Amino acid sequence: MLRCFAIAIVTGLCVTSADAAALKLVAPDSVRSLILKHVSAFDAKRADTAEDEAAEQISDEADTLARIRRARKEIPGLLETEGYFSPHIEVEQMSGGRAVVHVSTGRRTSVREVEIRFKGELGADTEELRARRAVLIDAWALPKDQPFTQAGWAAAKGKLLNDVSSRDFAAAKIAESAVDVDPERAAARLLVVVDSGPAFRLGAIDLQGLSLYDRDLVERYNVLREGEPFDYERLVALQNALQSTPYFSGAIVEIDRDPALADATPVRIAITEAEPRRFGVGVGFSSNTGARSELNYRDANLFGRALELNSSLRVEEKRQSAFADVFLPQTHSGFRDAAGITWLNEDIQNLVTQRFSVGVQRMRSLQRTTVRVSVNYQREITRPEGAEEQVSTALTLNYGADVRSVDNPADPRRGFSAGFQIGGGARAVLSDQNFLRLYGRAQYFRPVAESGTLILRGEGGYTVAPARQGIPQDFLFRTGGSQSVRGYDYQSLGVAEGAAVVGGRTLMVLSSEYVYWVSGPWGVASFVDAGDAKDTWQDMRLKLGYGIGGRWRSPAGPLGLDVAYGQEDKKFRLHFTLAVAF
Repeated sequence: MLRCFAIAIVTGLCVTSADAAALKLVAPDSVRSLILKHVSAFDAKRADTAEDEAAEQISDEADTLARIRRARKEIPGLLETEGYFSPHIEVEQMSGGRAVVHVSTGRRTSVREVEIRFKGELGADTEELRARRAVLIDAWALPKDQPFTQAGWAAAKGKLLNDVSSRDFAAAKIAESAVDVDPERAAARLLVVVDSGPAFRLGAIDLQGLSLYDRDLVERYNVLREGEPFDYERLVALQNALQSTPYFSGAIVEIDRDPALADATPVRIAITEAEPRRFGVGVGFSSNTGARSELNYRDANLFGRALELNSSLRVEEKRQSAFADVFLPQTHSGFRDAAGITWLNEDIQNLVTQRFSVGVQRMRSLQRTTVRVSVNYQREITRPEGAEEQVSTALTLNYGADVRSVDNPADPRRGFSAGFQIGGGARAVLSDQNFLRLYGRAQYFRPVAESGTLILRGEGGYTVAPARQGIPQDFLFRTGGSQSVRGYDYQSLGVAEGAAVVGGRTLMVLSSEYVYWVSGPWGVASFVDAGDAKDTWQDMRLKLGYGIGGRWRSPAGPLGLDVAYGQEDKKFRLHFTLAVAF
């Protein structure tokens, strides 16, 4: 290695180990690295001393012919895997027991004809199966006029078999496959025969691994029905549903693919139960609410009834909070019910807020959409600096829905997410004020070239009420800070009351951001935010904030450190962000 370094200094060149060996290869760039990697004739070690070099030269002189024979034998077979069936190999003898192997690949073979046949039940002459066969043939992954390679041939057969066996025909197999190559025309004819075997239907469920929980808990998530046609995606959906619960750390859902059992194949579900009790301690920092510490306790089998308790105590510089929620097991129709209590004390923008609330909620997730309805009672005390203390109570009925369709929830580059909420209270039912709160938000992600992402974000809200007095702050609006209008302090944009900023009845936030990933997990961003919250639309004046920042792709999502300038108060501020699809 040192000798090579010295040669490079003097001449500016350093030959590779293959060039320094008994054989030197001259071949097109498209196949040269492949040959050097897989043909044993070019596997030679460099000499690192004068004594080793002399010994190597003697060895090269002795085995050059053997290396040439191996090269002539191995190169054609290797090139055939890449579709070159007519290569030309010439060997040029050199002095000192060395030689140069010249490789010409010739024309690359392309697919000229594909014939796919089906046997078994899939080959029956019915309208439904004819349509299924047509779809399978159209999806063939190595079509006519494509270059033929062994890897592509194997992948295409594998995909075809998977497409057949993933629905109905669990025991499908490749009964016959052949490639007829015409080297002179550089053309290949492909033949594949798939034996589908019989159509499978699901039988009884064989459940294993339960000790803490009853079988009924698994049945609440089970969407499979005895007698239905086999569909691998439905098995995977059940497996994912079980693994995503707090009760199980693992699940495997599979069937017996024995054709003799096709009429009622058993469904095997193997469960690994999770440790039900977990205790966590955490620390962190937010540019919105400062340093924090947190204690969490979770019990997924409260009172041995599969009730899930989630509780937390969080202490931040500007906010202290605690909550305890108890979730019932999912119903057979897919709903998740919960009841909980929350306590909050915060001092933000000279507004001290103390709140206690208790409520119940019903939630259901449908593919990419989550819907929830809740009833909540809360009592709130607010103390604006320089203004009178206010006490408000409200019993509210709330409904919300969220939809998310992105390529990667933890690091989105394409797609969108959106959500809306509607809720309110009435004086006739334990509330101090009649009000109705409407709120919506959306994000849009679009890739720009290979390394960029455009992120558009918007929020809007309106609380319908005679006045904001008597309405809890949860049902009013403030904005500013990370994930909102950068360049301004957290919740600093709102309605002035004394020396404090309180919530208003209207909200609007718009944001545009461009992220460019420079190298690996590192990126840079530029952004423009605008927003405001006021009592009326006429009072609203969008405040502008803009700046630049850095991004780092963490396992939880892209973390950001932004420097933003608030045009309204002419100040620079730092913000920490987590760029995920909400």
